[in-house]
Amino acid sequence: LTAVSTRFIAGEAYEGAAVLASYVQPEMNLVETAVNAGSFDTLVAAVKAAGLVDALSGDKPMTVFAPTDEAFAKLPEGTVEMLLKPENKELLKSILLYHVVPGDVRAEQVIELKAAQTANGQRVDIKVSGGKVRVDDANVVKTDILTSNGTIHVIDRVIMPTSKNILEIAEENGSFGTLVAAIKAAGIVDGLMDAGDITVFAPTDEAFAKLPKGTVEMLLKPENKEKLAEILRYHVVKGRVYSDQAVEAGWAKTLQGGKVQIELDHGKAMINNAQILTTDIDASNGVIHVIDTVIMPEK
Repeated sequence: LTAVSTRFIAGEAYEGAAVLASYVQPEMNLVETAVNAGSFDTLVAAVKAAGLVDALSGDKPMTVFAPTDEAFAKLPEGTVEMLLKPENKELLKSILLYHVVPGDVRAEQVIELKAAQTANGQRVDIKVSGGKVRVDDANVVKTDILTSNGTIHVIDRVIMPTSKNILEIAEENGSFGTLVAAIKAAGIVDGLMDAGDITVFAPTDEAFAKLPKGTVEMLLKPENKEKLAEILRYHVVKGRVYSDQAVEAGWAKTLQGGKVQIELDHGKAMINNAQILTTDIDASNGVIHVIDTVIMPEK
């Protein structure tokens, strides 16, 4: 294909130009190509069950990390059957969209990435080692299957997005007991969970412990509910903002209304006066960045 493409670009005339055009501009879209391949029957059935055929057959270019039938067979027994049930349509849709990256990303571009944001909203991790490419815990076994609306890269495992929301992750982590208690005391659990995708700069228990003695106890009192809510909303930004995007932007508007400054200071990522300790913890409804200090809105 490379040699033929070079000849075509150079303008050399030869027989079979129509055949070349079919390679340069494939006629089958992502779904049709998967159907025709014969090794993605489970994936195709899942795409149909999730109602994603039209979305994956449109004009917008997409890249699909496509699990083979053997990849689906590696899932625990009964998983595929469970996901194909009508009542699990949204869960199935979320999983499938986690395998889709907007835009046409070829292999040579994939190997230069460390992560890619999927149509699900969450990011997949990409690692290259010894000439092999991994997407989360899946190996890329074949690359650059070109279609009329994007590219397919074949993977040997089904990759799974997290299904836990920000509050669930914080509760299970064990380092955010004070933050979780504060969110509940402020009465903003539903507000945060219903706000769509959000980014939370989450202070650890140690961060809260840095506050002047008695501050946390004072804020948790019912009469200080609104003040506590304002402080907590100052730690939340609308939408998914990953660390590289945050640093590039330099600032962000919070749900509280005020702005936070985000910058690199001697190699350390900072938000206002707090150091960002851990970045890009994906949740079903957003992203968590762990910080070492409670940041306070201006009075």
